[in-house]
Amino acid sequence: MAEMTALETMMEMGFSQTRAEKALALSGNQGIEKAMDWLIEHEDDPNLDEPYVASQGDVLGTTEKPEIGSAEMTFEENSEQIQRNTALSEDEKKEQLKRLEELMKQRQLEREEREKKDEIDREKQRRKQGQELSMIRQKMQEEEMRKIAEDRRKEKLEDIRAKQRVREKIERDKAERALKFGSSGPAAPPPVPPTPVVPQSSQGTPAKREYDECRLQIRLLDGTQLTQSFKSREQLAAVRLYVQLQQQDDTGNFNLMTSFPRKVFSEEDMEKPLQELGLVPSAVLFVCKK
Repeated sequence: MAEMTALETMMEMGFSQTRAEKALALSGNQGIEKAMDWLIEHEDDPNLDEPYVASQGDVLGTTEKPEIGSAEMTFEENSEQIQRNTALSEDEKKEQLKRLEELMKQRQLEREEREKKDEIDREKQRRKQGQELSMIRQKMQEEEMRKIAEDRRKEKLEDIRAKQRVREKIERDKAERALKFGSSGPAAPPPVPPTPVVPQSSQGTPAKREYDECRLQIRLLDGTQLTQSFKSREQLAAVRLYVQLQQQDDTGNFNLMTSFPRKVFSEEDMEKPLQELGLVPSAVLFVCKK
């Protein structure tokens, strides 16, 4: 039986001559097993099928191509390596083929296991990053909700304080009127003084009397009648707030009006003093729906 070189053996195993020559040369001509390892490691190289260009000093021919001039191997060592790989019997060839096939399968399985493990690690990393982003978004939403709740609480507290100040002011006004009229009990509303009728005189109109207070009779939607005194320079908004506090539903969805002359006061009128609106010294106001 003719002796087969390592190159011929690899070609017999199904490798192209180009790949077999390149694997043997670049693996240092250390045998078929080393060449197979090199092919498995470089099977994804784009230039794997390009012809191998041997450098000067390479041994050509039917034997494997030892790498001459290598720092690890001398010429004699390369020759001995070539002699060891130049002859294989039929049984040795079959045994070698079987062992190399097993080696290739083992390397392929190891590679698949590595790729599977890398994919699992990447998926774990993606999930971890997703969970971290979800936690960050949840934390930001919770912080925003706490801020909104705190702002609403402050607004509600300020509204309660404002109403409390108005109630205290009304109570102080009641106490002042009680002291003014010399009564220790609830202050009785003073009688409405009749408007003096001044006859016209040829000498001119007398000076108009100034009033510091305004006594208002207010009729609510349910027919209830309230009587309250205000400073003549207070704005109409104070009267509206007083009515709002006296109503059971505590809503501000109403208007104030006079019956004679008929006039519905606007939002602009709320900023005007009672004296300017002609409600001094006394007047009757009606609460009507908007």
